[in-house]
Amino acid sequence: MSINPAAPYPLIRQMNADDLDCVVEIEEAAYPFPWTRGIFADCIRSGYDCTALQAGPSLIAYTIQSYVAGENHLLNLCVAPRWQRKGYGKMMLNHAIRQARLQQCSSVFLEVRPSNPSGIRLYEQQGFFIVGRRPGYYRAADGREDAIVMRLDI
Repeated sequence: MSINPAAPYPLIRQMNADDLDCVVEIEEAAYPFPWTRGIFADCIRSGYDCTALQAGPSLIAYTIQSYVAGENHLLNLCVAPRWQRKGYGKMMLNHAIRQARLQQCSSVFLEVRPSNPSGIRLYEQQGFFIVGRRPGYYRAADGREDAIVMRLDI
């Protein structure tokens, strides 16, 4: 992990409604087709596991996951662009996996864009493997993009 030792020590905590402005700002900076504020608010309101990573006063990353029938679905993992490639994505992914274990899940599922090779690499390094594709799952500049479906058995 290449976390900068001079950076404020990161704190993983539950996301709350007060975080939504920061979360939406990160989401819009990171993705060409971001989730809306309403989607994040619904996730919090619905009781999804919404986790934030804070470094000093700044929220720098988050995850959204759900637990159903012994399975975990990692719906969103995002690191603010200026904080990427510093180990925070791996930190949040490992936290999500630990939470799935605490919920006694047998597996973690996620979708990732084929155009996101660094995300695919991160997931594979943590033991995820490809189990399928969802055709036309994501909006894209030229129409639609497939999703690669990945699973980790825990």
